[in-house]
Amino acid sequence: MFTFSKGWERIFYFMTYIFQGSSFLNPRAYAILHRMHHAYSDTEQDPHSPHFFRDIFQMTWATKNMFSDYLKFKRNPEERFVGNYPEWRSIDHFGNTITSRLAFGALYVLFYVIFATHWWMFLLLPIHFLMGPLHGAIVNWCGHKYGYSNFDNKDKSKNTTPFDFLMLGELFQNNHHRYPNSPNFAKKWFEIDPVYPFMRFLNWTRVITLRKAIA
Repeated sequence: MFTFSKGWERIFYFMTYIFQGSSFLNPRAYAILHRMHHAYSDTEQDPHSPHFFRDIFQMTWATKNMFSDYLKFKRNPEERFVGNYPEWRSIDHFGNTITSRLAFGALYVLFYVIFATHWWMFLLLPIHFLMGPLHGAIVNWCGHKYGYSNFDNKDKSKNTTPFDFLMLGELFQNNHHRYPNSPNFAKKWFEIDPVYPFMRFLNWTRVITLRKAIA
């Protein structure tokens, strides 16, 4: 969808680690699974199609195990799924250690200890601990089960809602599978991808360079 200079790539890589925190996802392993998902969408080779799992928990657990295998180089992906993704070995290694995840968890708890004004606010902590897996589970499950379709992609991808403010455009799965390299996930006049204007702004400021938009 866009390219970075090497300097901006490093800055955003580091900030991804900081903001994902305890949910940090290794870009290499993520890219491999995402490419597999597009190549085998809603078939038995799809790493996270909801149509081959009993429930969302089973799907998420299977995805987590496959992700871990690619992260630890226990499984070799197809050659076509390899390459053209950023890597920063020190962050990739430390960001996926139990030490890193527990440290972020402790910081989240400390923040609540200092700033929470009511006891019930502490009930929100599990969301912070598991935001990455939670986001992935919602997108992968709902984006291929519920909603409407603009295009016949020969799969079961759906657009769950025309204004995807909760998942920031990720639930336009039907549109995304039709035009996987388009930075704007919204395709119809009534659809809004809230991230796209920010990408346009970053392109205008030359932080990123958008590739030519497709449809």
